[in-house]
Amino acid sequence: MQKISGLRRIHPGWYAGIFVAVLAAAAQVLYSTGIYDSWRDGRSVDQACGGMLAQGELDTALESSELRATSLELDDGYLAHCQVLRADSGRNGSLEMSLRWSSTKPSTSEAFPRPVDITNGVRGQAAPLGKGWPGMVRNDEFTGVQIALDCQNDRSKSLVAYGSFSPPGGAPSGSAADLAGLGRVTAETAQKAAAKYGCRASSGGTLTDVTPPPFGPKPDPAKPLDQAQGSCAALRGLAPTATQNGVPQVMEFPADAQTPQVNCYLATASQKPGYGLFAFYGASAKALRAGGVPSSLKAPDEPRDYAWATAKCPQSTEPASFLITRLLEVHANDITHPVPHHSPDFANAALKAFADDEAKQRGCVDVRMTAEP
Repeated sequence: MQKISGLRRIHPGWYAGIFVAVLAAAAQVLYSTGIYDSWRDGRSVDQACGGMLAQGELDTALESSELRATSLELDDGYLAHCQVLRADSGRNGSLEMSLRWSSTKPSTSEAFPRPVDITNGVRGQAAPLGKGWPGMVRNDEFTGVQIALDCQNDRSKSLVAYGSFSPPGGAPSGSAADLAGLGRVTAETAQKAAAKYGCRASSGGTLTDVTPPPFGPKPDPAKPLDQAQGSCAALRGLAPTATQNGVPQVMEFPADAQTPQVNCYLATASQKPGYGLFAFYGASAKALRAGGVPSSLKAPDEPRDYAWATAKCPQSTEPASFLITRLLEVHANDITHPVPHHSPDFANAALKAFADDEAKQRGCVDVRMTAEP
């Protein structure tokens, strides 16, 4: 047989070399164009908080579609804890999310309110999240949203989701869109986690806007107590007595029968918060007790200028707690009381009216004045 000259046998190793070279070139393209980084970042977001982090509104909350996520250290008993950051170079923005059962003690960053928050002016304030959600908005150094979904199939448990803008970066701009995005991310994450862990719970409607507490270091103008329409409405009948006790005005929040914490402030004629009234339900009431607030409101040798009440509520086996306390005003090392003289009779009457009204709105029973919550 005649052999055809000019054709050379190609060694299989040559094909392997070409294949490796092509792969190397492709990898170089993926790295140099950022495609691999984008894929890796997207995968990290998919896996964030055990895959329970809701992604639909992350780009709204952080004002970017280029995001990456990382897992954070879990506090004892927490289900998940993660952080999402903007991946676009040089841009600020960071969102942190944590998930836990109400039986788990909240971490230091989530714990709220602290004793110093409750007694120091309006620092302990929280606004209702709204739209039927059992949640609240707080505004410490960074804005945070907490939602506690009571499990209808186990009244002793709630699924608690806490989302906040956090360092590094915090909220990109603090716009209304950022806050609404944070609210929706937290709400949808709470729903996903509840479904995963078998907690049947009621949710709310679409959060089109989220309004943080309105009272900063210089509170918005108060209004006369007899004009209260929101969280302080139950105290309108006490307006004459309140005036006699130095608090003729009110600083209040929208009425909301779903929020886990309710605030009402009675203010002086000079618009300084003089008394704070608080209601705590479900997971918030449990966290309050776990945080040791009752025993730390006052030192043993200081006069008692606060009072408690409790009630039994249908949503949870955890008793609701109601508190009135005379507030402090702190300036550097100078601590004063805007209301110089505390009246136990007035405080007890105000707390009873507040607690009775709150209980009525939520179907709670057996309101009792107590020494502790």
